[in-house]
Amino acid sequence: MIGKRRQHSADLKARVALAALKGDKTINEVAAQYEVHPAMVTKWKQRALVELPRVFSERPTQGAAAAEARETGLYEQIGRLKVELDWLKKKMGPWT
Repeated sequence: MIGKRRQHSADLKARVALAALKGDKTINEVAAQYEVHPAMVTKWKQRALVELPRVFSERPTQGAAAAEARETGLYEQIGRLKVELDWLKKKMGPWT
């Protein structure tokens, strides 16, 4: 019988990877505890080991500053378009 594949949340994957990284239980014990296949535990553990250094090396302020600058530019553009629309409505008058 073929069933639908289970989709695991990022939260579950992180908890399983952390439990595997602790090393106090074997991969099979962690897999049994969270009811996932041991191969998935190994895969998530390896991915966590690869991605963890990147998490601490990034500077969150760079992304926030860029997003804020982009947001400011978009609000300026919205303001200009709104002024232009109001001006056009005033000049065109009613379309009757």
